[in-house]
Amino acid sequence: MAEVTVGVCETVLGWVGIARSPRGLLALTLPKPDREAALQPLLDRWGDDARQDDVAVGDLQEKLRRYFDGQPVSFDEPLDMSGTTDFQRRVWEATRRIPRGQTLAYGEIARQIGSPRAARAVGQVLARNPWPVIVPCHRVVGHDGRLTGFGGGLAMKQRMLEMEGAIT
Repeated sequence: MAEVTVGVCETVLGWVGIARSPRGLLALTLPKPDREAALQPLLDRWGDDARQDDVAVGDLQEKLRRYFDGQPVSFDEPLDMSGTTDFQRRVWEATRRIPRGQTLAYGEIARQIGSPRAARAVGQVLARNPWPVIVPCHRVVGHDGRLTGFGGGLAMKQRMLEMEGAIT
């Protein structure tokens, strides 16, 4: 496997872990209470293959700080999607296109990617989204607009959507 670099950055909501390869961003954690909690899931996944270097992931740090401060940010970082399926890529790419301040239902994502009966499968893919915030799965809601599952918890999902102006 290509070299993996992991690092963290501190935001107003906590510490965010970042993992990247030469191909792009591999994973991101939602804010955690401390540096170790943000780093541990990444080290668990890449272990001895990971090189810790906060500076090497630094270009994303300022964007994440600004995002969690409530500022509009454009995340255009390349994603390392090696080892993923075509269906996963299509779901993540469609989700990445949801503009700040807007939400879409799982079924709408399914329709956009040409699989109109796959709303549940879309939800399963988003439940394993390795790039929360970058691939804004928090912007995907139930068919009736209700907030549904989110790896960071529904309170975090609501806070992020409020911060972006998608809900009041």
